[in-house]
Amino acid sequence: MPVSKPNSQIIYDALKACDIRIISALPETWLVHLIRMGDDDPDMTLVRLAKEEEGVGISAGAHLAGVKSAMLMQNHGFLASINAIVSCAQLYRIPLLMIISHRGWFGEKDPWQTEGGLVTIPVLEALDIPHTTLDDPDTVELRIHKAQTLAEASSRPVALLLDRDLMWEDDA
Repeated sequence: MPVSKPNSQIIYDALKACDIRIISALPETWLVHLIRMGDDDPDMTLVRLAKEEEGVGISAGAHLAGVKSAMLMQNHGFLASINAIVSCAQLYRIPLLMIISHRGWFGEKDPWQTEGGLVTIPVLEALDIPHTTLDDPDTVELRIHKAQTLAEASSRPVALLLDRDLMWEDDA
């Protein structure tokens, strides 16, 4: 599988360094290693979702219980979660760290991914959700730490977009 296991490990370690103890996710190609790491780690709770928007409720409950969490999803899952993000996390000021596979962006070879990729950033901006891209393994830890800090300080959703350059090893 051409998804980068070393870079997935860097992301996972950075989440743990931020004291993230719950991750929620649906199966997704770019997230496969992160999900497996969460499932194998006795110090992490992995919540498998039926729909991405359920992750907003999981993160809201975790926040109310004093536990830090992160949602792992593809950008199409983010787009499907807008109602929960707006009517729960934004309305009730819930810190929500979203790690989003930015499929359908530069270098995408699958045509069914492109529409979601083209609208992800404009939708984040329309919702006034701060976001940045994770594209270099050397900056992942700092950017995840800063995103978690902002989510907690502002009590708002924050998004980190996983770039193909970080996640994919076979990109000739």
